[in-house]
Amino acid sequence: MEDYKKMLEEVRKNLPEAVFLKERFEIPKVLGHMQGNRTIVSNFLQIASALRRDADHLLKYVLKELATPGEVKKSGALILGTKVPASRINEKIRQYANDFVLCFECGKPDTKIEKEGSLSYMKCTACGAKNIVKAKI
Repeated sequence: MEDYKKMLEEVRKNLPEAVFLKERFEIPKVLGHMQGNRTIVSNFLQIASALRRDADHLLKYVLKELATPGEVKKSGALILGTKVPASRINEKIRQYANDFVLCFECGKPDTKIEKEGSLSYMKCTACGAKNIVKAKI
């Protein structure tokens, strides 16, 4: 038993640090700038894609939470009608991920939103959990 523990410790020392990190899912940070009275987020569609959610759903959530008008241009950039710091936009996107992407049971991002009748459920493909999500914004 003693030899086994020594061998196990030796193997663990040789593993890369990334193996021990729990967070395999990272939400991309917003890239953009302020132009006059507007804020431009150039990687909005990439963020929606990374979250594996509909860009319109994410857009409605972000605009409602930031209480600002905005739209997504053909280029994929989100244009907000007011000046908003990137930290606030990132915070709202993280909040969206907690409410609509990460599983309530296991915390993994392997979820899909399915509609059954008038209710929407978030179904986790990792653990099989199924929970009602807030109405589509």
